[in-house]
Amino acid sequence: MSIETLAATIAARKGADPDSSWTAKLLSKGPEKCAEKFGEEAVEAIIEAVKGDKAALTAEAADALYHLLVMCAARDVSLADIEAELTRRSAQSGLAEKASRG
Repeated sequence: MSIETLAATIAARKGADPDSSWTAKLLSKGPEKCAEKFGEEAVEAIIEAVKGDKAALTAEAADALYHLLVMCAARDVSLADIEAELTRRSAQSGLAEKASRG
């Protein structure tokens, strides 16, 4: 599954019956719960990165990406919005971009 397909699936589940899908259930709990879940998954990915288990890191990274997109969807931030920001940043070096943010 591509990240675009995943983002489209998440968007399609927004407002769906929470009993019909995990994504709809998570979104129905609000942005704060979605952010909490993303944080948990990000920490799990960090732990696996430190351990050096490639398969476990791959699984946790997939979980983190999914929950990042759910969290963003909960605040009406689309994958297109994120891609536009990445495109904007690519117009300058990473060091210059980071310095411009203070």
